[in-house]
Amino acid sequence: MPALDLYWIPLGAGTHVVRWSGRLFEWIVAGWQHRPRADLYHAALIARTAEGEVVIEQAPVPDREGASRGVVASGPVGLRALGRWRLFRYEVRRWPGGVIPDLGAAVGAPVRVTDDPVVVARVLEALARIPTPVWGRDELRAGEMWNSNSVVAWTLVRGGADAEGIAFPPRGRAPGWHAGLTVARRP
Repeated sequence: MPALDLYWIPLGAGTHVVRWSGRLFEWIVAGWQHRPRADLYHAALIARTAEGEVVIEQAPVPDREGASRGVVASGPVGLRALGRWRLFRYEVRRWPGGVIPDLGAAVGAPVRVTDDPVVVARVLEALARIPTPVWGRDELRAGEMWNSNSVVAWTLVRGGADAEGIAFPPRGRAPGWHAGLTVARRP
């Protein structure tokens, strides 16, 4: 049965450097915004189609074999000039039969976004037009940085799914989510 499920994965699950840098980032931002610190999450999607499961996520570029992971787009990390090197690039995957390495760390049950086969197909098609600004920056002037959560939110909106109604985990937030919503609503 066609379906689209969203998974909330704690930022840095399985990677100590990302976890600690995320905590430092949240500590600084929460202090600057005069609010309590929150747990940070990374969103990933799994689409179930008649042909099988398709993983949708943004991740670092591990090698030059992107076609084997269903890579549909790639962009620079940090600074555009650094994007010449693989270490400073991200990729957006639409990966049939793919794997999300830290899926086992996802909190709660998956969020069912839709079971409408038309919307599932539109979400998968939308990925071919995903913008690829610099990760971690606000090049598109959306009010927050572009990252993996931006990619998921943008894809859902452009595919016709209800991304506005998706709740973050309790005491959690997903930096970049609103950037994806904002950019997706633009013509």
